[in-house]
Amino acid sequence: MYAIIATGGKQYKVAEGDVIRVEKLGVEAGETVTFDQVLAVNNDGLKVGSDVENASVTASVVENGKAKKVIVYKYKRKTGYHKKNGHRQQFTKVKIEKINA
Repeated sequence: MYAIIATGGKQYKVAEGDVIRVEKLGVEAGETVTFDQVLAVNNDGLKVGSDVENASVTASVVENGKAKKVIVYKYKRKTGYHKKNGHRQQFTKVKIEKINA
């Protein structure tokens, strides 16, 4: 059984027991979070649309953190223009506990 959920502007295919990284949710480690935006559920046949209106996915927060640094380097030739910048994206790691379909 798996479900497709949407959070943080992205879509994730999840099954019970999976550990995934999503955009920062602002929830402390050890707490429970519910994803209500379920797009599809597969349990002996795919259900989408109005069949999954009341479906939800329950997950527990494992940790919050920052990803590895990404270097952003802008450069324009012949003008002497260059700009170097770094970015570390914040994430929340969650463990999928239950798919309620």
